[in-house]
Amino acid sequence: MKSDIEIAQEAELKHIREVADTLDIKEDELEFYGKYKAKLSDELIDRVKSNEDGKLVLVTAINPTPAGEGKTTVTVGLGEALHKMGKKSVIALREPSLGPCFGIKGGAAGGGMAQVIPMEDLNLHFTGDFHAITSANNLLAAMLDNHLHQGNELRINPKQIVWKRCLDMNDRALRNIVVGMGSKMDGVVREDHFQISVASEIMAILCLAEDMHDLKDRLSKIIVAYDYDGNPVTAKDLKAVGSMAALLKDAIKPNIIQTLEHSPAIVHGGPFANIAHGCNSVRATKTALKLADIVVTEAGFGADLGAEKFLDIKCRKANLNPACIVLVATVRALKYNGGVAKADLSNENLDALKAGIVNLEKHIENLQYYGVPVVVTLNKFITDTDAELDYIKNFCEERGCEFALCEVWEHGGEGGIDLANKVLTSIEKGSDFKVLYPDDMSLEDKISTIATKIYGAAKVTYSPAAKRTLDNLQNTGFGNLPVCMAKTQYSLSDDPKKLGRPTGYEINVRDCYVSAGAGFVVVITGSIMTMPGLPKVPAAHGIDVNDDGVITGLF
Repeated sequence: MKSDIEIAQEAELKHIREVADTLDIKEDELEFYGKYKAKLSDELIDRVKSNEDGKLVLVTAINPTPAGEGKTTVTVGLGEALHKMGKKSVIALREPSLGPCFGIKGGAAGGGMAQVIPMEDLNLHFTGDFHAITSANNLLAAMLDNHLHQGNELRINPKQIVWKRCLDMNDRALRNIVVGMGSKMDGVVREDHFQISVASEIMAILCLAEDMHDLKDRLSKIIVAYDYDGNPVTAKDLKAVGSMAALLKDAIKPNIIQTLEHSPAIVHGGPFANIAHGCNSVRATKTALKLADIVVTEAGFGADLGAEKFLDIKCRKANLNPACIVLVATVRALKYNGGVAKADLSNENLDALKAGIVNLEKHIENLQYYGVPVVVTLNKFITDTDAELDYIKNFCEERGCEFALCEVWEHGGEGGIDLANKVLTSIEKGSDFKVLYPDDMSLEDKISTIATKIYGAAKVTYSPAAKRTLDNLQNTGFGNLPVCMAKTQYSLSDDPKKLGRPTGYEINVRDCYVSAGAGFVVVITGSIMTMPGLPKVPAAHGIDVNDDGVITGLF
């Protein structure tokens, strides 16, 4: 079969106004970025705000493995299937980051016959949203350092600066740096740090803001540093809010593109789920719900990260009520969790499947805490055997889940009809959604609840610095916020080597800080980094563009 990029480049695209018309969007409610991309205008969002909400379907997955799961592919394929069935539906996705695109993971446009297009645009600069976020983040950093240089009227303690610069690229050399080197005119010498743009609080704020007023209010609350008396210094104190908002004026508007089958896709925002909250923007999701009867969205990485944050942060903050959750797995990934080497995953191995299916079992149990119907779907591979498929089907149905095979990678929407029907059946059952923990629970108890109930840990331990920070946040009025756990995506634990369903282990919290504008406390566990590095052989080695401007090597 052709590569993803070959399929995408050979596709016939419709003008985006035709795609938008399926959602009853008028041409003058679109802000065009060429023929195949557009932003949804404020006028549209205002016009539809009184419409009845459609049903919200979340797609999540087991912990990712080198065998692949295909969560975005399923999301796109399910949207294509619903569209093919005549449903007024739309998918709502995150925008990809350049970091993994040039690193190891590749892009995030789906795969095979279940992709969103134009694929190259989406995976690279798209409509410039990430560049705007990066610029707003670094403008605040520049204004902070300028304030220090110009006399430090706010008495900022240079050793208590918590705001980091950012870059939408994997670059480990920038994790810990020194700025202000050189002459007196080159600024104040101090230690500084970079994180990847998708971990920036600006990204989280953009994705949680309801409108420009809310965006500016959230920006004003960003804590950049503490003064010599230990009081927080904010972006508002630095008089940076207006200029940051000006940079984000267009980035706050959701984007619309299409799938290979010309069904609509609203794509906006892109926080990582392992180091941030992992969901597309509230504005995009809420607008989608006003435009369609069914909205299919996804949350990043495994359900222990993306789904938990979608449900406990995004749904809590935005008053969203998911009607159904789709949990994606593959036979190959479950056998990998059962101890089979990647090279041997094509061979039938029921013993390994039975050993590895405990990972799926734990995710099913976790999602059922939230009171939402769960559909388990398997991305089908040609090497899957009937015995393996039957075992997983029976396993899921015994646990109260609908089950469907998914063949959207090969067949597009047609390969997702069975899944779509199971989703529609589950929606009819009704949802009794509830969050995992109440707002008034202490921060430490919230962390413990997630670690023990969702991850399966025996207990949580803290570094002395993390414990002091957590106690201070609790005592200074941030205890009512939800927590955003930064953890490896590869395991339910904080150790990426612990596959399956580890038990009896400890989760170690080594750092935490408040994202006051976003409205959550970030808790960093294990060795997770907010600025990833490139692998020994990055994907960038294989990406090129020919003399005619055609890009190759993206995946």
